[in-house]
This record gives sequence, C-alpha cells and structure tokens, in this order.
Amino acid sequence: MTEPQLHGTCSDRFQSLRAALEANVLSGEELGVSLVVDLDGETVVDLWGGFCDEARTAPWTKDTITNLWSTTKTVTNLAALMLVDRGEMDVFAPVARYWPEFAANGKQDVEVRHLLAHTSGVSGWDQPFRIEDAYDWEKSTSRLAAQAPWWEPGTVSGYHASNQGHLVGELVRRVSGKSLKEFVATEIAGPLGADFQIGAREEDWERIAEIVPPPPLPFDLSALDPDSVMAKTLLGSCSDAADANTAAWRRADMGAVNGHGNAASVARIMSAVSSGGEVDGVRLLSSKTIDLVFNEQANGVDLVLGIPLRWGIGYALPQPETLPYIPDEEGICFWGGWGGSMIVMDRGRRLTISYMMNKMAPGIIGSSRSETYLAAIYRAMR
Repeated sequence: MTEPQLHGTCSDRFQSLRAALEANVLSGEELGVSLVVDLDGETVVDLWGGFCDEARTAPWTKDTITNLWSTTKTVTNLAALMLVDRGEMDVFAPVARYWPEFAANGKQDVEVRHLLAHTSGVSGWDQPFRIEDAYDWEKSTSRLAAQAPWWEPGTVSGYHASNQGHLVGELVRRVSGKSLKEFVATEIAGPLGADFQIGAREEDWERIAEIVPPPPLPFDLSALDPDSVMAKTLLGSCSDAADANTAAWRRADMGAVNGHGNAASVARIMSAVSSGGEVDGVRLLSSKTIDLVFNEQANGVDLVLGIPLRWGIGYALPQPETLPYIPDEEGICFWGGWGGSMIVMDRGRRLTISYMMNKMAPGIIGSSRSETYLAAIYRAMR
C-alpha cells in the first residue's frame, strides 16, 4: 500500500481548503475524493487524490469516476428544466398532460413541479419492492403511475429518495422521445464534454471507484411505523449501498441514484445554473427558467428525511437550521448524495462547488467533511 496523495491545482486564495482536504486524505478520513470550485467560469480549485478501492491498491486519478447517489438528481432535474426552457413542458401543468397513465388513483392534479420538489405524494414504491424492480424501467414507472399518493400532493415535501429519476425520467422520455440516460448523454454531457453518465458504460467500469458503504443507519427501519411515509419510502428504495458496485446497478437507468462522474464533470454541468445558463458557449437554460429554481415549493420538516428542508423547483434552497454552512441567501441552491457528496450553485457569486467521494460518511445529507470544505470556501470568498 502506498501513501495517499493529493493532486491537481488550487489558487492561493483557497489554500486553507487544500490543507483541509489533504489532511483528510492523509488521515484516511477520505478514501478517494475529487473537489472542484468554479468561479465565474474559471476553475480555481481542481483537486483529486486518495484511492479507488478499500484495499488502497488503485490511486484515484483525474479520470476516476464513481457512483454519485442523489447528486444524480441535480442533473436529472436539469434535463427536465431544459425541456421547460424549450417550451416543451410546463412545470405548472399536470404530469398527466405528458404521461396520461399517471392520473390514476387520484393523481390527476399532480403537477410537474411537484415531482421536481418532492411534494407529489409519490416518494417511493408500494410494497412489495425489490431493487431489481427499479432496474426494469417499464415495470417501475408503470407501478408509480398506478399508485395512489401517500399524502395530499403539493402540501409538504417527502424526499423522493430513489424514484425521482424514474418519475422525472419518464416525463423526459415522453416529451423528448429519449430515455433519461440518452438525453443526458446527447443533450448535456456530450455538448459540454462532461465526463458524466446515468449508469456507466461497461468500457468505463475499470475506472470506477468502489463505493464504501457508510455505518449502519442510526435507527432500525423495522421499528418505524410501517404506515408512515418515512417507512414506506425507505422500504421502497435502494437502501443497500453495496448495490452500487454491481453490474446490474451500472446498467440501469436510475436518475435519482446511479449517475457516475466526478467533481469536475458535475461542476461543469451544474455551473449552468450558477452562471446564467451558459457554459463555454453552450446554452442549457435561460435566466427566466433559472428563476423557477428559486420558486419555493416547500419549507418544513420533510416527511421522509425527518429534517427541516426548503425546496425550490428541482433543488434545495438554504435552510440554516439543517445546513448552517450554506449561506442563507437568495440565489443559492444545492443538493448532494448519500454519504456526503455535495454540489452548490451560487448564482450571486457565480460560484459552483462540487465535492464527490467514494467513502460514504454517516448522516442524511452532507457530512462533517463537506461542512469543513464548504466553510473553508465561503471564508475564502469574503
């Protein structure tokens, strides 16, 4: 086993960030990691290092990618917003306008924005549910279309943990004629030259960093009220982190949980939100559509995660009670992945912060590591 190393570039302004990241890599707190800061279209931090595997035999390189869990949702929802921007979809229209079968069982008034803001009432699959069901697009989306909502749509959020990619992805498919995986490849990653994909092509498997699962959840799922939204969602979700290292997972199209990329590729894509909709001459969104992101849809304790959250259309908005290290300011939106990855889009500062790793930390959203890095970045921005 060799000593872990940190590579890449970092401007003088962010040396405290580099020091914090390097300390975590050297101590083993991080296994493998990538971190990018884009400021007004310039990459001022691009760091990576550590190892791809728990045995510490393969170094994390500039081209390493890994499963990004719910950071994937930020790209999935961008795909939907691009269709809105083109005038092909309306966030205030019923989902059933584009996906007629979804009107079943009292969901005729569920709007597109409700799927994007986790307020649709359909935050998971009715039991029985197995992970293999999520791999089957037709089966999994048909089941969601047939379900009754678990609460009154539009009234409160309940995190669509594993199924948001199927819900939004089916809208993308119905409107664009392309699967979500194909839309992301041809309309987002391809034009931007971003090393990101939903699932992972088999030829890329050798450069995928192994996911190291987090400690067990601090509660017993079986002890929850089985009729609660939390229990139904988590039981009808992809809850075994080790699944991310399997071939079946990588072949699936699951826009909530199985995107593969790294900090650089996610930053390149999501900087479209931070920088007015355009990245190096490639326009994905207009300012008017970006405004929709900051249209608050829910503000309160999330029924699934059990913590206070604010949701805009597609992304979370600052909530100091839950994530005090993200400034409570207009024009900031974010989300992250299980285990602690994080992508922050700061429109006011034209700032994009992207942190991706393979050793999952405990907790629901964010981690002590992401808190350390974000705090260092915003201190440096003062």
